[in-house]
Amino acid sequence: MTRFTLAAAALLGLAHEVLADLQPCGPAQYDPAQYVCWDNQFLCPITGGEPLSNCAGACYSKFMYTCTNSVLTLLPPVDTPFTLTVDNPGLPIHGKPVTAGGLHWTLDGETSSYCPEQVGSACPPGDTTVLAAYQGSVSMSVMVPGGQQAYLDPYWNMGYTQAHSAYLPPGSIREGFGAYQGGGFVNLNGNGWGWAACPPRASGGGGPGWNLVARNETNADKFNECHPINLKINSLPSGTLGAWQYT
Repeated sequence: MTRFTLAAAALLGLAHEVLADLQPCGPAQYDPAQYVCWDNQFLCPITGGEPLSNCAGACYSKFMYTCTNSVLTLLPPVDTPFTLTVDNPGLPIHGKPVTAGGLHWTLDGETSSYCPEQVGSACPPGDTTVLAAYQGSVSMSVMVPGGQQAYLDPYWNMGYTQAHSAYLPPGSIREGFGAYQGGGFVNLNGNGWGWAACPPRASGGGGPGWNLVARNETNADKFNECHPINLKINSLPSGTLGAWQYT
C-alpha cells in the first residue's frame, strides 16, 4: 500500500509539473517547447527548430512561403549560386555550413576540392561548398567541364557525381528539390519529412562529423536518433564558382 501511495504521489507530482508548463492560447493550452501561439488564438508547431508562422490561420514555413495581405504564396526559386547553412537553434551546428567531401554532403565538415596546376590563378578558392539549382535539380557550382550533379542516393544521403562522370548509384534521385530565394533548400521527394542531422555514430551517421539525411515516411524510424533541421540558402553573386571540382 505504501509503495502504491508513493508511486501515485510521484505521478501526480509529475502531472502537476507538466500542467504547470502549459500556457494558454485562447481557450487552448499548449506546450511552448512544441508550439507557438499567434494572436492568442492560432497554434502552430515548431518543426526543425522553426516556429511556423501564421497566415490567416494557416501555419507555414518561412523557408518555403511568404504571406502578403493574408495570402500565402511560394517563395520564388533562387536564380544565383548559393551556400547552405544548418538552421536549428537547439543544435550545436546551428549556422554551420553544408560541406562537400568524399562525394558526399556533410554538416560542419571540411570542403574537399581539387584544381589542376595548369589552371593556375584561375582556380576558384575551393574552400567553400557552392551550389546551383535549376528546375528542381541541384548541382555543384564548379568550373570542371561537364559539371557535377548532386543527388539523393538510395539511402537518402546527399551525394554528387565524380568529375568527368555521370554515374549515379542505381535508385538515386536527381530531381524534386526546392531552392527558394530568401528561404531554404527543401527535399520534396518521398513524401518528405524534411532534413535531419545525424550526430557521429547515430543511425545514418558515420565518421567524425554530422551527416545529412532526408527523412520521409519510409525511413523515419531508422533515423530516430537524428535531429530535424532546415537548410538555409545564402545567395551569392551570379556566376560564383566554388571550386574547379569537388572531391
